[in-house]
Amino acid sequence: MNALFSLEEIRAVEQTALRSLPPGTLMRRAGLAAANLALSLLPASLAERRVLVLAGPGNNGGDALEVAAALSAAAEQVSILLFADPAKQSDDAKQALQRARQSGAHFANTSQAETLLAEPWSLVIDGLFGIGLTRPISGALHELVTRVNRLPCPVLALDIPSGLDADTGNVVGKDQGGTGIRASHTITFIADKPGLHTADGRDHAGAVSVAALDIDPALFPQPRAQLNETALFTHALRPRLHNTHKGSYGDVAVLGGAEGMCGASILAARAAAHCGAGRVLLAFAGPAPAYDSASPELMCRAAQGFDFSKATLVAGPGLSTSREAHDLLAQALHARTPRVLDADALNLLAQEPGLQSRLGAHSRPAILTPHPLEAARLLGTTSAAVQSDRLAAARELAWRFGAVVVLKGSGSVIARPDGFAVINTTGNPALATAGSGDVLSGICGALLAQGWPAWEAALAAVWLHGSAADALVEGGIGPIGLIAGELIPVVRQQLNRFVAVHTPHR
Repeated sequence: MNALFSLEEIRAVEQTALRSLPPGTLMRRAGLAAANLALSLLPASLAERRVLVLAGPGNNGGDALEVAAALSAAAEQVSILLFADPAKQSDDAKQALQRARQSGAHFANTSQAETLLAEPWSLVIDGLFGIGLTRPISGALHELVTRVNRLPCPVLALDIPSGLDADTGNVVGKDQGGTGIRASHTITFIADKPGLHTADGRDHAGAVSVAALDIDPALFPQPRAQLNETALFTHALRPRLHNTHKGSYGDVAVLGGAEGMCGASILAARAAAHCGAGRVLLAFAGPAPAYDSASPELMCRAAQGFDFSKATLVAGPGLSTSREAHDLLAQALHARTPRVLDADALNLLAQEPGLQSRLGAHSRPAILTPHPLEAARLLGTTSAAVQSDRLAAARELAWRFGAVVVLKGSGSVIARPDGFAVINTTGNPALATAGSGDVLSGICGALLAQGWPAWEAALAAVWLHGSAADALVEGGIGPIGLIAGELIPVVRQQLNRFVAVHTPHR
């Protein structure tokens, strides 16, 4: 399990562990773990490998000093910029400073930082600020971080990139000009943190590894969050038997497609068809085309008078927020079928308490897939407030609406009504394109129609959606210019591959 723990939880574990360990033990373990990773990042081809260590005033700075001492003992050429008053350091950090001074590491004058950063470096170690930072990085250190972020060499952050909030993944004080280290790699200590994987986290943390520092696992609480992984949903996969027919795999009805917005509902419908729904029907709020020329298998209908009681509902893509759209959504929610609500269905839900009551009127599975602005409307707040704590927002939505919620964005958050949350690890900026959310809702609908539980359907859909974008970018299609429709056949390919690998064959 790729568990995630909050800052409060990690501090409690750390304090409990420290009571049974000699002073400085965890700091030395952190330093050695980071030094080993640093050695693996240094290019073997260089005759002279130069490491610059940035050490701040707290225990994160102490970790950096331990790394410097260990690298120097390994015969690496190490320079240290110490931004701390030794007299004010903790006892553990003072011991680390003594070891660094006794090593072959060179302590450079911080007033010469600008000149020093102009020199060629093989690796930079970021130990300026750890998980306790509460105010924006400013002044000379702001300029230092800016210069480090321009360096061509790898940057290894200790515990968390300086300037990043460990719980939320936001750069501290970003709206006040705050900044943060953009690391190529992060080694995080004791346990993994949510902030490394969502919001600004993925842009700042790079490749994340965890050093548990030999802390007894029994000291950790039951996790309330984790990273998405295929083991969470592959048990829901089912091989296709020969003796089946289209009715065996469920119907999906996509409610949307107001005049001028048909493309959104067509994308959702195509995704549902390619992900295994037996039949896919389009209920158009606007004029219904005779057929979709690219996918004539889709059945186009007028939404007025459509019977929503026999199909899994995907509502919202291109629906609009008109009175007519409201009435159609109310009719659709009256049906006792699984449902996926996206886009304008969420906007209508936010406007109308009556629709919210209908959503919770029965216990059929429901998945909501808001982006931050849609989430803000549902919560009666701003998108900035949602983004300030994405896990909290997703949990609140899931609890309030009794549904599985996918809060889309970098490191999409999937939350259950009981408060458990998962952060997705697949995907890239190629998904920042019109229609990609419609494709996601169609994938969710197809899996629900085939009998998947809502939780597993949401986890799989988000993982597959992002993984398809990753595969396309790896193949040279994107991230710039990838369009949503290109995701669909790749999602189908990956879903079939999963079924082949994870289900028994007899």
